[in-house]
Amino acid sequence: MKQLIMGNEAVARGALRAGLGFFAAYPITPASEIMHYLAEKEGEIEFVHAEDEIASIHMAIGASLAGLKAMTSTSGPGMSLKQEGIGLAQMMEVPLVVVDVQRVGPSTGMPTLPSQGDVLQAKHGSHGDYLALVFYPASVEECYRYTIEAFNAAEESRSPVILLLDGFLAHLSETVDLRRIRFSLKKRSLAPLGTGNRHFTGLLSKEGIPNTDDSQYYRQWYARVKNKMLSVADKYAFYEYWKNPQATTLLIAFGITARVIRPLKDRYAIFRPIRLFPVLAGPLKEIAAPYQRVVVVEMSDGQYAGEVQRVLQREVISLPVLGGEIHLQEIKEALNAI
Repeated sequence: MKQLIMGNEAVARGALRAGLGFFAAYPITPASEIMHYLAEKEGEIEFVHAEDEIASIHMAIGASLAGLKAMTSTSGPGMSLKQEGIGLAQMMEVPLVVVDVQRVGPSTGMPTLPSQGDVLQAKHGSHGDYLALVFYPASVEECYRYTIEAFNAAEESRSPVILLLDGFLAHLSETVDLRRIRFSLKKRSLAPLGTGNRHFTGLLSKEGIPNTDDSQYYRQWYARVKNKMLSVADKYAFYEYWKNPQATTLLIAFGITARVIRPLKDRYAIFRPIRLFPVLAGPLKEIAAPYQRVVVVEMSDGQYAGEVQRVLQREVISLPVLGGEIHLQEIKEALNAI
């Protein structure tokens, strides 16, 4: 049955379908509807209206360690506060999902206007070396689907997986039939608290014992974790590509921006990464090769354009769309001026 559903609601429903057992968050525009929807499911899941963003991420970590699939949601200012917890979950290899519905920043910025300015923060907002898995849907149906995939990837990688949205997408309502979406579910394989010899701090440890002065062991540990993350990421290499043999320019965009520029596919080729990180290096290199120019259209000042240029090792043109508004005509004019 088709229903009119908002993007944030689709995220909440996708989490429940994936087996969500615990949710904690602090209300923040434009992510609050995720929390509102899940608050009504209290009793079916463990739900906490946390005192702040820092508490909510650590509650989610604790719940995951106790054996529940866990999620928290926020926007940019809250994502900044969650970074220490995200780093802790990376170090301890704890599966959970963190949803960031982006708005214009920095700081409290423009709370009601959308942005894509948290892209690099999603990749590496915490300190130290680690690899982040980051997904970015572009429709209400995809909000549902890729929330489920985020939970699956979290279970496989035993890491926090970031689901990025923007305020436009989060508050977009579309008619969808969620029952027709096909997917598989990954079950929890991580033993809960109280089993085995495990330690629960952010210290590097070996077989449950802190091992903080052995550089060689750290290198081995990091190589294992990095290989694990890359191996899991390969299973979630989601993207969309509109090929155009007559085009000389490839446009790259994601989330709501990709939807806005879709009418340009008759003139340009368009590549839409859904797994933003790790960057889809293989498909991106192959797809970009025939085109004379590569242009990244994003609602930030070139955050993803820099990542694309690093991977392609060639000139990449950044077309930033700033200030919380996006208009196809302005983008067309900017492309014509390049």
